[in-house]
Amino acid sequence: MGAEQLDDVAAVLSFALEEIDEALAVMVADQAEDRPRDGALLTARLGLDGERPSTLTLLGAQYELSRDRVRQIYTRAAGQVYRRVRATAHPDTAVFAARYPVGWSDERLVRLLLAEIYATDCDLAAQDLAYLKLRLAGHPLQDAKRLAGFVFQRIAGWQQRGRNHPAGPESGAGALLPLLRRAEWARHGTPEPLPDNPIHTVDTADEARGSMAATKPGRTVTFDTALEARLLRLLDESEQVRTFTERPIAVEYTVDDEPRLHHPTVAAHLTDGRTVLVDVVPLGRLACYPNLVRLAATGARARELGWGRLVFTGSAIGEPDLRELPVPASSEHPLRNRLARGPLLWPEFRALTAETGLEPTQFNALVLRHGWRWERGPFRLARG
Repeated sequence: MGAEQLDDVAAVLSFALEEIDEALAVMVADQAEDRPRDGALLTARLGLDGERPSTLTLLGAQYELSRDRVRQIYTRAAGQVYRRVRATAHPDTAVFAARYPVGWSDERLVRLLLAEIYATDCDLAAQDLAYLKLRLAGHPLQDAKRLAGFVFQRIAGWQQRGRNHPAGPESGAGALLPLLRRAEWARHGTPEPLPDNPIHTVDTADEARGSMAATKPGRTVTFDTALEARLLRLLDESEQVRTFTERPIAVEYTVDDEPRLHHPTVAAHLTDGRTVLVDVVPLGRLACYPNLVRLAATGARARELGWGRLVFTGSAIGEPDLRELPVPASSEHPLRNRLARGPLLWPEFRALTAETGLEPTQFNALVLRHGWRWERGPFRLARG
């Protein structure tokens, strides 16, 4: 299944994919013991904590380095991670070999990698993720480079202006209405005006960013991922939307005393006079702790502006649906009882999910419903 054919990101979600990310996170954590900056840079670049990967330009600004220098540091650090794993056999790379077998055709591997990247909103690090996964799976150096290059070319192709972009199942004039029914609306006054242009960021012109001509704002709009492109096209085609602006505001938030800055995906001014702020967070990452903190800060800012707030998950399951998703007691109670005794790490969690049949979407629902704290990179689950 390729990204261009993936209607719902829920189709790709699995704990097998989460296990791949967990293995990467453990490798990076081992590297961070000797080189803390490497660990932080690799985590941010690959999106191992559940947030979207950072652009090289943004990382350069954070570390006061050029984009090319950040690329050099990343490449060296990733190489050291690979060599460390080969030398120590920790963690076990069998999960990579099983998911990306050496005997598979190029097209099959590329389509799987594209679907994973689309479902996790990781386009900005697509080539880096694909190469590292393939090398850890046992693919020879040149084959891994070639296949990762194919992944990059596919994404770069639809990012170019005027090209077709991956589309979801939404189509038609009224396609936005089901999403708007999930929005939270401010309860006071006239909404603040929508900015005409997006906020300029240090990585506004980063070469990883895509663009498309949009009718409603009457200009070219930019985006970072296929899920964002899908949302922007939906807004541009909707009869409920008068105009929209991508990255309309800046939102400050803090994760464990670390200040961060977020630019929500888009704000749309509707024909009925309301304005809604929409953030793209893929379904399988919605309940990650950093994302929940960021969404809470974004929601508070939207209310201050008199705007509504909506999360676009890339799935027929939205945020309100996820919070109400039924979970069998036989899957929920063992996890709740175990958490009552203390935090849970990946090996025990994985064994518990295999025993109870808990699915990733159900797990996200439970985290939201009970206010648990789910950390990724590496995995840790605790009661809030």
